[in-house]
Amino acid sequence: MRQHDHFNPRPRGRRLALWAAVAVSAMVTLSGCELGKFENGFLPQGVTENSERVRALWIGAWIACLAVGVLVWGLTAWCIVAYRRRRDDNELPVQLRYNVPLEILYTIVPIFMVAVFFFYTAKDQSALLDTSKDPAVTVNVVGKQWSWDFNYVEADVHEVGTQAILTGEPGAEETIPTMYLPVGERVEFVLTSRDVIHSFWVPQFLQKLDMLPGKVNKFQVVPTEEGTFKGKCAELCGAYHSQMLFNVKVVPRAEFDAHMADLKSQGQTGLLGTDLNREGLVPGEQELLPEELRK
Repeated sequence: MRQHDHFNPRPRGRRLALWAAVAVSAMVTLSGCELGKFENGFLPQGVTENSERVRALWIGAWIACLAVGVLVWGLTAWCIVAYRRRRDDNELPVQLRYNVPLEILYTIVPIFMVAVFFFYTAKDQSALLDTSKDPAVTVNVVGKQWSWDFNYVEADVHEVGTQAILTGEPGAEETIPTMYLPVGERVEFVLTSRDVIHSFWVPQFLQKLDMLPGKVNKFQVVPTEEGTFKGKCAELCGAYHSQMLFNVKVVPRAEFDAHMADLKSQGQTGLLGTDLNREGLVPGEQELLPEELRK
């Protein structure tokens, strides 16, 4: 037998082992960068009462997916080893057209998994979008190309945002609009858009919701930690989408009231109406706005 006809699996085996080692090393290295967030499923640290619900759903989904993945990978590896071609194998294994019990199994199991995922997702979504409780503070957040307006309904004041000027120089933070919220109190966000589809997202709230022209969307949170958190638009909305940024300051009630008084002293009284939008609200949506915003 000529030397090049001899089957030698070792070089290929070494290459596979090398690539496996590189992949494992990369995973360990990358996960080490976020090791402190492992218990959160590598999500941002949540700062609202709803955060734990989102975290539990996220981690539960990953555990289920990884369990299925390990089972599939294990069966695949077993098949590769158990049914590998041997040198003295000159015949194909027995070919079967179908296996009824197996086909029933891999049809029923995925349907069951999807049903379970759907149940828990629908259950948590319903809770996260529940607005039946009375909020202490209502903020009408208005998205526009490419900034934000904030109507503080109870205080009857507003803040007009302008597009962030990201120069990389000190002071750029001052061009970003900032929304104030009181810590430990229920806040309702009433979301509207002046022009195109936007999406209101504060990553550390672990929630976001689209802002649709002509529609009103709502959700509530209870901030549990003081601090300044970043917010952004999560829906591609045009040329300067990446600069559609805002800050959220969660502060004690006294500081929140002082900011409302400051806005009033600057003459930013009253609420910015939906008449500034490019198009009006579709029929039935006007009733979803707080009474102070209806015109």
